[in-house]
This record gives sequence, structure tokens and C-alpha cells, in this order.
Amino acid sequence: MDINTNGYTFLYATIMTLIVAVSLAAVATGLKPMQLKQEELQMKQSILASVMPKPDKAKVEDLYDQSIKELIISPSGKVIEGVLAKDIELRKEYKKSESDQQLPLYIYEKDGKKNYIIPLYGAGLWDAISGYVALDESKKTVAGAVFDHVGETPGLGAEITKPWFQDQFKGRSLYDASGKFVSIDVLKGKGNDLSKSNVIVDGMSGATITGDGVEDMIRKGVKSYLAYFGKKN
Repeated sequence: MDINTNGYTFLYATIMTLIVAVSLAAVATGLKPMQLKQEELQMKQSILASVMPKPDKAKVEDLYDQSIKELIISPSGKVIEGVLAKDIELRKEYKKSESDQQLPLYIYEKDGKKNYIIPLYGAGLWDAISGYVALDESKKTVAGAVFDHVGETPGLGAEITKPWFQDQFKGRSLYDASGKFVSIDVLKGKGNDLSKSNVIVDGMSGATITGDGVEDMIRKGVKSYLAYFGKKN
């Protein structure tokens, strides 16, 4: 074939495109197990970080296996058997009707005491936000919280990942003085008088929408487990 013709150029480009596409597909397929393993490791690290200082990655697997029990429950409080927590995506579960939802619950036990760790998923300003909130044995008070985001603005909404924001949830109540579930309100801006109530935390200056997103996902997330927490367990 004459290499100076348009036909040759088109054929050459087509063959090279196919070679590159096949090569990329093969690499992606080969790396998929490693990617999934890293995602699972990150998930376990975040779960543990809600109840302890962020653990070293080298110790995460052992710590998780030794101290975390996984349950799958329905919003009606029923324990669902035969489903693994790692196979559940909250984003997809929240799109289902409530009766069809399967929700992971992680129970951390140390020295005879339990913390109940609830996964969270919601919407920030630009994209999804997520996290974990750990409750103490009363199931009414926050023992710790970890938040993450896909694409919030650095210095504004991205502050949800910073210790100053996450640490203030510890010790806060999900119930008002009358015993009614109200979750936690994220106020506008910093420097609010938090002594007025035990169900409020400071927000982030210039990131009201992200703060509202955190507030909404905690309320929605915890509410889904109230029926289960009302049972003896």
C-alpha cells in the first residue's frame, strides 16, 4: 500500500487507536483489584478515625478486624443477613424506596464499651460529601466524626475535612432537652456562642451551602437508624 495515500493514513490511525484502546483497557482491568483494595482500606481507616486518632495504614486491617463488627440493617430496624457492607453504596441506597434500603452499621467495641458508627452521604456546594459519625453507648451523643468531599472549595467548604470542624462534633447531642431527636445544627460562620445549646456547632465562613449539606446528611443518616437503636441490641 502506498504510504502517502489518505487510505493508508486512515488505516494507520485506526490500528493505533485500537492498540491504545486495548492497552488502556487491559491496564485498567489489571489495576482494578488494587484500586478496590485501596478504596476498602481508606473506608476502614475513616471508620476507625471516627473513634480514635487516625490509625497508621499499616495497622488499619488488624485494628478493623479486631474491633469492628459490621451489620446491615433496614430503616425499619431489621437486621439483614447475607450482605457485605463493602458492597453497599449509600448513594444508590438512598435512591431506593425506604423499604428496600440496606444500610451498613459499624459497631466498635473496646474495654466492654461500644460505639455505633453510621456512614453518611449527602450533597455539598459542588459535588457529593460523605463521612462517618460515631455515637456513644447511649446512641444519643456523638463520640466522633469524620467528613470528606469530592470537590468543595479549598479554604471554604473543604474545611469539613479539617480537625477544627470535625472535633467540635464530639460530645454534641442529637436530642434536645425534651428528648426529641433533632440532630445537629451547623451554624453560619465561626465564633458562635456554642454554650447556648448542645445540638449546635460552628460552620465555615463563606460556605453556608456545604454546612447545610453536612447538617442534612447527619440528620438523614442518623434518622435511618433510629428504629434499630430503639430495639435492644
